[in-house]
Amino acid sequence: MNFALILSGGVGARMKNVGVPKQYIEIDGKPIIMFTLEKFESNNRIDKIIVVASKQWHSQIEIWKEVYQINKLVGIAEAGDSRQESILNGLEYCGILSKEEMDKVIIHDAVRPFVSEHLISTCIDTLDKHEGCMPVLPIHDTVYQSQDGKNITKLLDRNTLFAGQAPEAFRLKRYLEINRMATKEVLKNTSGTSMIAYRYSMDVCMISGEDTNFKITTPSDLIRFRTIIGEKNESI
Repeated sequence: MNFALILSGGVGARMKNVGVPKQYIEIDGKPIIMFTLEKFESNNRIDKIIVVASKQWHSQIEIWKEVYQINKLVGIAEAGDSRQESILNGLEYCGILSKEEMDKVIIHDAVRPFVSEHLISTCIDTLDKHEGCMPVLPIHDTVYQSQDGKNITKLLDRNTLFAGQAPEAFRLKRYLEINRMATKEVLKNTSGTSMIAYRYSMDVCMISGEDTNFKITTPSDLIRFRTIIGEKNESI
């Protein structure tokens, strides 16, 4: 069984003056999270969807589920104090529903609405040979390291550096196990979904990400999203 775990617990601190967390901003009356959920609903490789969200949004997500017919959405887990704690809460929900040793979970951000069917399926397929999978993009700019934010400490080789994306996919049982093993402090200080997998020596394979699969984090990202949606609507 393939689970999609959609993270929707963020508060949108970098998106000022919008009134709601960015994943719930409505574009032409439709919340961003629903654009994302539709991608997983329409992918025939996904069996069940779990959303992780702050409790105050659970009832609204249930309403949107019916409006947009997200029939694979089987549950909503409560967000934790950190990203990785939210993931653990979602994994526990998946674990209750899991029936097979080789069940897979694909973890995605609610604010990456342009994830492609191809990328979702590639992540799932990669788990046939690896314990984990993460899409990455090469870094094209020169990258510097600085200890004080003012002076260059070190020039890094960009050919060995990659920017991680979502979705990230894992064999459910093993990934749930290592998250249960981690202390609250480790979970709190884990900023990337694959970080904890690397820490516990899981075999995580990197695959090619997609430039179009951007994360809506800042007001300029939101403008970009609105523009693309507007262009798509005009072409219909």
